[in-house]
Amino acid sequence: MPRHCLTLDLKDDATAIAEYKRYHLKIWPEVRDSLHAAGVEDMEIYLLGTRMFMIMDVNESFSLSAKAAADAANAKVQEWEAIMGGFQQPLPQSRPGQRWVVMERVFKLADQ
Repeated sequence: MPRHCLTLDLKDDATAIAEYKRYHLKIWPEVRDSLHAAGVEDMEIYLLGTRMFMIMDVNESFSLSAKAAADAANAKVQEWEAIMGGFQQPLPQSRPGQRWVVMERVFKLADQ
């Protein structure tokens, strides 16, 4: 199963980080459904300080660009993204308007 790993920072604000975590206790059904519809089989987000790390396990039909296009056409996902954007801050490596940045895998034990 393909896997995508991405990273992003949250703003350095303990109250905002707590609120971000609260939103993720139970994401909106429309957001969950959009993930499944795009081919995301599972997703986990980890946090250390302000740095987040997301792992997405996806099916063979998944495309990051197709997911972005579907999100742009989904008003509820756009509302969610606007709220989440208030908690997030782009990484120095981010392109203008980009939040989550795809990470490069540098090691896999199974390949050894």
